[in-house]
Parts: sequence; C-alpha cells; structure tokens
Amino acid sequence: MSGFLLALRTSFGFLSTIPVGMSMEGLDELVKRSYLQTFAGIVLGAMIGIFAYLTESFLPSTISAVLIMVFIYYITGLNHLDGLGDFGDGATAHGSLEKKVNALKDLSLGIGGVSYTVLALIALYASISSLQAEVLFFSDNAALIVPISLLIAEISAKQAMLTLAAFGKPIHEGLGSMIINNTTFARYVVSFVLGALACVLAFGTLGIIGYISAIVTAFVILNISNRHFKGINGDCIGTANEIARIIVLMVLTVAITAVNNGYGGLFWMPL
Repeated sequence: MSGFLLALRTSFGFLSTIPVGMSMEGLDELVKRSYLQTFAGIVLGAMIGIFAYLTESFLPSTISAVLIMVFIYYITGLNHLDGLGDFGDGATAHGSLEKKVNALKDLSLGIGGVSYTVLALIALYASISSLQAEVLFFSDNAALIVPISLLIAEISAKQAMLTLAAFGKPIHEGLGSMIINNTTFARYVVSFVLGALACVLAFGTLGIIGYISAIVTAFVILNISNRHFKGINGDCIGTANEIARIIVLMVLTVAITAVNNGYGGLFWMPL
C-alpha cells in the first residue's frame, strides 16, 4: 500500500471508530499529510449530516438532537471526550505545575474532569436544540441547515486540533508529541485552505464564520494550556476538538438568528 493510501486509512482509524486499522507506520505517514485529517473531518461531517437529515425529517426535534449526539460519538469515538475530561482535571488541579501535569496525565477521572465533560455534553445538546429552533424561520431549505451546520462543525473541530498541534509545544513524549512535532506551518496551511474551501462551499459566509470561530477557540485553549501546563499534549488537542464543535454550532446559531432578525444582507449563502 502506498504511503498516501496508508495515511488516508489511518486518518479514519485515528479520528473515528470505523474499523480500518491503525499502525505506527500509518501514523508516521499521516502526520506527514496533515490535510488528510481535515479530509477525514469532511467525510465524518458528511456522515453525521446525513444521519441528522434523516432524524430531522422523521423525528421530533428533541429526540433528533439526542440521537445526533449519540451518532457523533458512535462514529467519532470517545477518545477526544476523554481528553477533555483529563484536561478538566489538570486545569482545575491546585498547586504546582508538576501537580497539574500529573492530574492531566492521570488515568483516573476527578471532579474537574467530570464537570468539564458533563458541561460539554449539555452545551452540545443545547447548541443543537437552539440551532433546530432557529432554522425553522431561516429559509425554504431549513431541513438542510442542521446537517450542513454539523458538517461545518466537524470540519472545523478537526482544524482546531491541527491549530493546537501547529502552534503548541509538547510537554511530554507520546502520540500527541508525534503529531505536534510533525504539524509544520506549511502542512497546517494546506489543511487550513482545504477546510476553509469546504466550509465556504457548504454554507457561504456563515460557513467561514463558523470555521474561523473554531480557530479562535483553538488559540484560546492553547493559551489556557500554556498557562496551566506550559505546553500541550494529546488531551489538549482532543479538548480543542470537543469545544470547537460546540462553539461552531453556537456561532452558527447566533449568525442564523441575526439573519432571521433582518441582517441577512451581511451574509452570502449558497442555499
């Protein structure tokens, strides 16, 4: 198998629960082609969007929102959510830098991690529910807006991870440091452009607004990580994925609300 195909397969093995297998050789090839993580985000986002379109078409909105959340974690796995929990333990730990880093790396889950995880899940549900409510007044293609927004959120979440990797410094050796050390600025730019094009084509101005909000979110998480841990690890990168997804959905909801309130002239949309 060529290096490209091995990297492509590994991108789905790394970012999803799709049983394609994963190896160190594949990871070596993947980190040389960061843009494939963004491509995987496009494919995963499309799968989530298709599922959302079906649930939105046939089920009550609250049930649809819950099932969308279930499918997100069914297809993308819980690794990044676990990273958010570890990040919460580290960020809320009191004491020295060593104590914070130890809490970040500890395999057990504390109250800080539980709180961060629960709040994130509540926020994800709230963002999907709020989006559902706003799109009813948005356009004749309202049934497509929730799926497209979820597509934008997934693409943006993956780019947020790469943003942390490109601009952060590792605090210890591991899979996270392997990604961080190999995500060069040039590779980051390629993935950034790919993600931006996908978001613009999917949702016009609103798509790029959501995408940029994920990048800003990543830099905020990077700043928090640097303050607490003097660097980042894989848990910080996973945190960027989870928080960016939520922020993008919230930002898109606010932008759609603005359109509904008569500010639609500020945006270009393909729908």
